[in-house]
Amino acid sequence: MNYRHAYHAGNFADVLKHTVQLALIEAMQAKPTPFAFIDTHAGSGCYALDSAEAGKTGEYKDGISRLLFPDLHASNGKAAPLPPLLRRWLDSIIKLPGNEHGLKLYPGSPLQAARAMREGDSAQLCELHPEEAVRLRELFHHDNRVHVHQRNGYEALKALLPPKEKRGLVLIDPPYEAQEAEYRVIEQTLKLALERWPTGVYAIWYPIKLRSQVQPFHRWLQRCGARRVLRAELLVRSDDSPLRLNGTGMVVLNAPWKLDEVLREPLRAMTTLLSQDRPAQWRLDWLVEDTAS
Repeated sequence: MNYRHAYHAGNFADVLKHTVQLALIEAMQAKPTPFAFIDTHAGSGCYALDSAEAGKTGEYKDGISRLLFPDLHASNGKAAPLPPLLRRWLDSIIKLPGNEHGLKLYPGSPLQAARAMREGDSAQLCELHPEEAVRLRELFHHDNRVHVHQRNGYEALKALLPPKEKRGLVLIDPPYEAQEAEYRVIEQTLKLALERWPTGVYAIWYPIKLRSQVQPFHRWLQRCGARRVLRAELLVRSDDSPLRLNGTGMVVLNAPWKLDEVLREPLRAMTTLLSQDRPAQWRLDWLVEDTAS
């Protein structure tokens, strides 16, 4: 995909990914003990929506902008109120310094996580691209909770797991430049990570172009050994073309209790607000469900 996030920040895939991320962080905060947030592909942390890159694609207009102006996309001209989780997520974007006079900046996963974290929580951010890593360090130079590593995020997990907090969230959000081969790297990374830290929560974002490209990964997840694996997907087009991003998904290993209930209404709202050429579709189901818990 040759995916540089500056071109895609705030698109419909980000809406799903970052809503799930917020739900996971809020689940972590249900307990008073600190947690760790680990991002294997952190990017530069924040993106200007008036940049040349964002302007070239305009993808945020079919993503977060639709949540800002929901009535424009309601069939009767009056959209239903956003579900609370989606509302909290959108408010966190609007309140970002720099967005006082309209949506100018879109925070990436690490900045959204840091803004939601508590004083005792920590973040380990991995970014291999030199320029992106420099911008990431500049963004967090004042925040002693956040540690930036310019290295391969997959390899870094060997050293970062388990975190000293013994509880936390790993976000794996690669650019999928290797196409289908990326899934095999993720599988090997998760296999080793689960051996080192079997109780960690792992959230993996993936693009949907052709359904056949994703199915082997889902089958692997069903036998990966995690006690619970939740799948959340949003499709804005038919999943039958390798030439475009038709949908997006998140799978969560060791998903927190009732995460499916937390995400159901936000996903339903996304299908209404983010539909494009055809009505959007959503999926929320368990690939692995621990009935004993």
